[in-house]
Amino acid sequence: MKPAPFQYHAPTTVDEALDVLAAHGDDARVLAGGQSLMPLMALRLSQTEHVIDLNRIPELTEIAAENGRLALGSMVRQRTIEHDATVAEAVPLLSRATPWIGHFQIRNQGTIGGSLAHADPAAEYPAVALALDAELEIRSAGGMRTVGAAHFFEGVFTTCLEPGELLTSISFPIREPGEGFAIDEVARRHGDFAMVGAAARVALDDHGTVSSCGIAMFGVGSTPQRMPATEQALLDADADVDLREIVEMVHGELSPFDDLHASATYRKRVGAVTVRRALAAALEESHRG
Repeated sequence: MKPAPFQYHAPTTVDEALDVLAAHGDDARVLAGGQSLMPLMALRLSQTEHVIDLNRIPELTEIAAENGRLALGSMVRQRTIEHDATVAEAVPLLSRATPWIGHFQIRNQGTIGGSLAHADPAAEYPAVALALDAELEIRSAGGMRTVGAAHFFEGVFTTCLEPGELLTSISFPIREPGEGFAIDEVARRHGDFAMVGAAARVALDDHGTVSSCGIAMFGVGSTPQRMPATEQALLDADADVDLREIVEMVHGELSPFDDLHASATYRKRVGAVTVRRALAAALEESHRG
């Protein structure tokens, strides 16, 4: 099949893109990397009267460090994130999560903003954003607002973006000494969406105890899910803490779903394993300093 007819727009500035969005509202769709939108349109599972292509807007591809955070424009390619030394040093969890995404052909075109705005609950980037308390810059013709990752994802393929709004930038805290990061997931084949996975950040203080942490799971519900009880249980623990006891709390926090890929029971049990493995790797890295 081929897409239904639509009008194509190729703005070269954010303001121009926002003007087109404001003019057409719900009748317009934004094209970032196109790895989700284009297949849906080709199958006519998604139809729109206007497509706004962001690929000619240079300011959306910028990467900049400021005030202890690394900001990435929403059109930064996944391949860039995977190989960029600045990203690997400043936000290692984002860099390490990227090879899990699809295959290299997908990552050549896919963008960080497209992945977050698509809000697939089994995707890696939304969980990384949640675990790291990322902040998302959203612009419209009426102004700008910043939303924390915890408030951005609202459901399956659903975010807080309103008609006429555009995700323009995502910022992450820059890595500090004593922090460790890891991601772990289980999928049927490499490149498939995860049946279940976990992203973790752990920080140790000067005494070798956990001072802060962030754990986010994906593939377990309608959005990526933080694990506050598990995080709280880990605080003040030593770097050599018995993680088998800690991750038992995962079972109590998860209420996963059944589908064709895995049962809720499987996701709960294997999800606890991914948390344990991610925490073990993150603790080891943070202990090394």
